[in-house]
Formats: sequence, C-alpha cells, structure tokens
Amino acid sequence: MRVYVPLTLPGLAEAHKAGELGPAPLLAYAVTPSLREWYVSDDIEELEYAALSRAAAASLRLIATSPGTARRRVVVAVDVDDRAASAVPGIDTATLGEVKIDGTVRLKLAAAVHVDADDAVADITAAADALGAADQGDDDAQFTVDGAEDHELLWYGVQEIPNLIS
Repeated sequence: MRVYVPLTLPGLAEAHKAGELGPAPLLAYAVTPSLREWYVSDDIEELEYAALSRAAAASLRLIATSPGTARRRVVVAVDVDDRAASAVPGIDTATLGEVKIDGTVRLKLAAAVHVDADDAVADITAAADALGAADQGDDDAQFTVDGAEDHELLWYGVQEIPNLIS
C-alpha cells in the first residue's frame, strides 16, 4: 500500500538522520475505502493524488503549530505492507484517507519526497497563519488556506533529501 506521510522540513531532517519515519504510530494518508467512497472515482492516480493532497493539508497543520519552521509542506510517499496500516473507519471529512502505521518505516523504502517550491513559501506562510481562523469558520481565512492548494508539490527522489534539508 502506498502511504503519504506528512512532515515538515525539520521532520524530514530528523527522519533522514534516524534513517526512518517514526515514532509509531505514524499518521499517514492512503487510498482507503472511505476515501474511495467520498471521492467517487475508480482512477487510482486520482485517488492517490487525493491522498497526497490530504497529507499536504496535514503537513500545513504541522507547519502552523511549529513557529519558526520552514514554510514548505513536505510529504514522503512510501510503500508499506497492507497489514502495517490501519484505516480510520467511516466517512468523516477530517479523517478521510487517514491511516495509522503500527511501526517505524525505513526511509530507504520511500518512493519519493514531495515538497513545495520556494515560490510557494509566501502562500504557505499565509495559509499556516490563517488556519486557526479558518477552523473557526472565517471564510476569508479559509480562502487563504485554500490558496495553498494552488501550489503543486514538487517530486524529489530519496537520494535528494540531503539537498532539501541543507
């Protein structure tokens, strides 16, 4: 199963140093039955993009709660055994596609790392700053948060992690 683990750049640096993503249980996003039902698509690429997008939103939340952290979303795509991840049942929009991974995951198993480009930093910063107000129902703040989704995450190979964290 391909899972998408939300991180921050400092979190990626820690994972690189440790050689693994963790500690367990590890929050990730994947194509779960509830995500399939909500998204109403059989196209696996679309479904995986939806899971990646959910992880990017979770990365934004991590950034918002970490003052001083670089304002670039980070998602690590990794393949794990189907039995290693358990999906949150039901269709709750807050937990769509969310899975818990029972153990740590070796970083060398990662398929890719997805990170915002430098030109996204201003919008990601604004979105992180507006997240609390958006959660309280402020439409203008939600518009700012949604603006983060206008930026596609760039794809990097695992061997490029040292360049990303330096």
